[in-house]
Amino acid sequence: MKITYLAGWMKILPVVLWLAGCTIESPVEDEIADPHSYSRPYEARVTHLDLDIVVDFEKEILQGTALLTVEKVRRNAKELYLDVKDLDIHSVMISPDGTDEKIATYKLGENDSIMGQALMVELRQNTRYVSVVYSTKPGAEALQFLPKELTADKRSPFFLTQSQAINARTWVPVQDSPGIRFTYNATVKVPDGLMAVMSAKNPVEVMPGGVYSFEMKQPIPAYLLALAVGDFVFRPVGARTGIYAEPGVIDAAVWEFAEMEQMMTIAEELYGPYQWERYDLIVLPPSFPFGGMENPRMTFATPTVITGDRSLVALVAHEMAHSWSGNLVTNATWNDFWLNEGFTVYFENRIMEKLKGREYSEMLAQISYEDLEEEVEGLWPDDSLDTRLAIDLTGRNPDDGVGSIAYDKGYFFLRLIEENVGREAFDDFLKSYFAENAFQTMTTDHFVTILQQNLLSKYPDMEMKIELHDWVYGTGIPDNIPYQPSVRFKAVEDQVAAWIAGISPEKLTTTGWSSHEWQHFIRSMPDSLNISQMAALDSVFSLSKNTNPEIQCIWYVKSIHNQYTQAHPAIRAFLKKVGRRKFLEPIYKEMVKTEEGKKLALDIYQEARPNYHPIAVTSMDVILDYKNHEDI
Repeated sequence: MKITYLAGWMKILPVVLWLAGCTIESPVEDEIADPHSYSRPYEARVTHLDLDIVVDFEKEILQGTALLTVEKVRRNAKELYLDVKDLDIHSVMISPDGTDEKIATYKLGENDSIMGQALMVELRQNTRYVSVVYSTKPGAEALQFLPKELTADKRSPFFLTQSQAINARTWVPVQDSPGIRFTYNATVKVPDGLMAVMSAKNPVEVMPGGVYSFEMKQPIPAYLLALAVGDFVFRPVGARTGIYAEPGVIDAAVWEFAEMEQMMTIAEELYGPYQWERYDLIVLPPSFPFGGMENPRMTFATPTVITGDRSLVALVAHEMAHSWSGNLVTNATWNDFWLNEGFTVYFENRIMEKLKGREYSEMLAQISYEDLEEEVEGLWPDDSLDTRLAIDLTGRNPDDGVGSIAYDKGYFFLRLIEENVGREAFDDFLKSYFAENAFQTMTTDHFVTILQQNLLSKYPDMEMKIELHDWVYGTGIPDNIPYQPSVRFKAVEDQVAAWIAGISPEKLTTTGWSSHEWQHFIRSMPDSLNISQMAALDSVFSLSKNTNPEIQCIWYVKSIHNQYTQAHPAIRAFLKKVGRRKFLEPIYKEMVKTEEGKKLALDIYQEARPNYHPIAVTSMDVILDYKNHEDI
């Protein structure tokens, strides 16, 4: 399905600006309006954070002090605006030098279910520092406290944060906008015997007494603040790369991610020096709601990518690529989210092409295409405006913009440019783009201007050829999407056709298939299969017993759709163990399509819900209409 739409004056405006001979000037970050933050950086902005907190496992809260260094952008600024959500503010002090503190007057704005509240702190003429003593509340959206039973080794409890998109404000009073960067230092007190790591310079061994100090010298936005605490150890895999994981997981993780240093070399060859000193990765418990989170210096990763065959390491390539696209050059607001993710998918595929070959990366590209088509069809026509790269999320949760549009439509747009101007020219453009805009924010409109003036203007009629403005400001999938079917997937489809024609499953040629080929095999099966067909496939290929979660998810959805009840015990076990939203959503959504399936889903969810991260719980509650069934 390919749907196109001309986006009116938004299509024309950048052309008018270009014809008027505008010069490229970086947008004034202080003046970019972020619809998801109360902060007013054009009046006063935070430039540094000193964080001193205690992680209280018993109460499941954080408590401590955030000392904020403030820059008055306007001399007559009277208040500092911070973002907070469900924080208990105990006191606020202000100071000109960090020592001569005075009690400050502050007030909290009206509470919004998505954005929380504005914390407005008085600023006097010489105020340079604002100190906020606070504590979080149990169930804060960014925080997850896990009992030891939900960890891999089941020896000690675990704690982790997830700040993206606007959840940093639930554990730190801060200007929670991707367009506002600050450096930070932190002192974190944890139970003795546990290790703490952050998106900063990290320890490699447990500190006696449980007190850890951190430093992040490169300025980052609040959504990249991260903290994890648990019983884990460190193992290097290269000169600048290493793994943190629980002792029982570390060996498997080190083997699985042994190519990290090689990926780093490839990435630097493509788009310039890595500017964060180290790249480490921590393997989290299976309740982590995402595949990975690109916290600088410390990627948070799901254990669901540890498969024993390195078949899912593209996730590591993706999170590493964020060290350039996202962490280094950051979307100014969540309306510009595709600038983070579309670039990163493109970068990820280039890394995987170099690492495993073109045929392999083209499988990833086809998966992106299929995901994109499915999402566009699901949004069309009622939510067609959400199929734009330049999306408008004003008044909505920015998580609504997380999907295949930002990731995969963004990827294909960049690939289209590459295929039209040539890879060498496009690589040179991207390398300059990352270098010239390092540690800055980027809006969609400003990127379009840079693209026009620094690349497309060198090629006659190129802007019209690639349909630039349809891609960025229009809806749907433009007809010139640069998609080519995967050769390896074609071979898989031939085996599916043979099976449909009557060849028994055990005679199919599947030796050496990657997890991507197995996923495509299941996806390519007819939508409706009878129980005997499902049982035959399961008997030969042990699909219900597969341990690769990507394969499991697709097979379980197929099983639910076709009422293959033999898979129900495996589905129940999977949903109780794994908290990654990517897998939970399609399985639960398929279950609730029937009354019988909804009963099963609610029964499983009642038991599994305490294991899930608050972010996943929020999504699953909606899918299952859980609030209306809490009494079951």
